[in-house]
Amino acid sequence: MKREQKNQQTRMKILTSAIKEFAQHGYEAGSLNTISQAGGISKGIIYHYFDSKDDLYLSCIETCFRNLTAYLSEHLANHNGEKPIEQIMHYFDIRMDFFRQQPDFARLFCEAVVMPPTELKQAICDRKSDFDQFNQKLLRHMLKQEALRPDVTEEELIRIFQQYQDFLNASYHTNGLIDIEQHEQDCRKALDIFFYGIIVRK
Repeated sequence: MKREQKNQQTRMKILTSAIKEFAQHGYEAGSLNTISQAGGISKGIIYHYFDSKDDLYLSCIETCFRNLTAYLSEHLANHNGEKPIEQIMHYFDIRMDFFRQQPDFARLFCEAVVMPPTELKQAICDRKSDFDQFNQKLLRHMLKQEALRPDVTEEELIRIFQQYQDFLNASYHTNGLIDIEQHEQDCRKALDIFFYGIIVRK
């Protein structure tokens, strides 16, 4: 086996152990000692591949969002011709399928979007930027299929929706509740309300 392949395997072994540890215990309680023991890897090897606990945690977050984005991109390709409301429903169906298949990633996702470690908040935003851009692109695509009110612009809607989403995530942080099924249902309903409102215009 070539050295590069061996390095990749070792790095992945560390990541796999770390993903499970951080998913179960979160960033604060996650232990490099446990990651080392569970993976059968010395702490020295971990530090050979990752500069610090922060670096390892952020790599886990990046892996989570990269895999989620790839999964969404692949499975949404079959729904491009649908109406916006149908696309919204399928988007969250597909996202929930991913989380059911990858429960460790579901827990990492929740910590990253609902209650990220304060000192890593910006770094987490950087690691999930491709996911955010994917969602913005999808939202823009859906908006272009609808007749927008003349007093709002697409850019305003994108900005306000992000604030709307941040508010929803903050409510979970306040309640200390991170239930992925409920979170995804609330996100789905929030996007539906954002698009179509709550009052029937007479």
